[in-house]
Formats: sequence, structure tokens, C-alpha cells
Amino acid sequence: MTALQSTQPQASTPPIVPFKMAHLVYQCADRQAMVDWYRKVFQARLVFEDEVLAFISFDEEHHRLAFFNMPQLEKKPENRVGVHHVAYSYQNLSQILATYERLKALDILPSWTINHGPTTSLYYRDPEDNDIELQVDNFTDPADAAAVFKSEIFKQNPIGVEFDVDAMLAKWHAGASDEELCVLGTCATGKYLGPQYR
Repeated sequence: MTALQSTQPQASTPPIVPFKMAHLVYQCADRQAMVDWYRKVFQARLVFEDEVLAFISFDEEHHRLAFFNMPQLEKKPENRVGVHHVAYSYQNLSQILATYERLKALDILPSWTINHGPTTSLYYRDPEDNDIELQVDNFTDPADAAAVFKSEIFKQNPIGVEFDVDAMLAKWHAGASDEELCVLGTCATGKYLGPQYR
């Protein structure tokens, strides 16, 4: 048996996969602005900070985000390969809308609001032009969300339908349920502008 063969799992062996996403690390030209922004967005606590690194967390993990202090770095160009965005899931749409309302009061506004079909999503751009997505699954059953990807609607429009988040917020305050508001087309703008970075 070769070394390669000995490391291959047997057909009946379950795959060994990570049990969670641990943390994300940013290289920052303006670390303070980045730390402040992410602490506001996630209502996060500062875990550690020195001249080189800062760590923050918003849950039981010892650190979820880390920030290198690298003021010599240049701003990254738009036409680059790499990560497009990082997505964070919330328990329900009410949490997403409450977060939007809280951040709006801090003058932190989404760059794009869209119902993708499987999710309802708000995109934000941080001070150094990294994009994050705050999302909620539109279905309580993961199988229903997975089925969207095989639907004719998704085949015709795999991006989704943009919506007016303030109109959705008003409906939410008026008593509309999360289930109602997550329906594709709710509060649709009727146009596709793409990410409108502020």
C-alpha cells in the first residue's frame, strides 16, 4: 500500500470536516477605523489590542475577527481576484431589520438589499472596501432552501430581487411577519441597480 493509498478514506468512512468557522483576519491600513466599524456592526467586545494586532468577538468564541495594524499597505484595486464577501447568518428577519435600524442610526447603511430566493440579505462595505452580507434564510427547512437552487425561478434569475429596506422595515413595524416579508418580491424596487456603494 502506498502512502497516498493509506490516507484515502474508505467508502464507508464519513468525511472529516471542520465543525465551525473559527475566525477571519484583516490586514488594515487604518486599523482603528476597521475595529470601530466591526464593533458597531456586531456589537462586539474588544478582546485584545496592542501595536500589531486587535481581536474582537461577538459570541462565545475567544475571537471571531482579528485586525493587523499595517498602515503602509495600499488600498486594494477593484479588479482583483480574491474573496468577494463574507456572509453572516441571523436567526430571523426581525434580527436583520432591527440591526439595520440600529446601524442606520449610526450612519452605517447597506450598499445593497436583495432577496436572493434562499436568503434575504443586506450587504455592507467596511471602511477598507471589504464587503459583508447579513443574511437570514427564507425557509425554516433547509431542504426548502436547497430546492430553490433547482427551481425554474432561480434558473431564470439566480441573483434575486432587490427590495426597499425602509419599506420592509415599515411593514415589520406595522406587524407583518417574518414569513410574509421573506417572500420573494416583497417591497421590490422594480429595478436592478446592483450594489450601490455609499
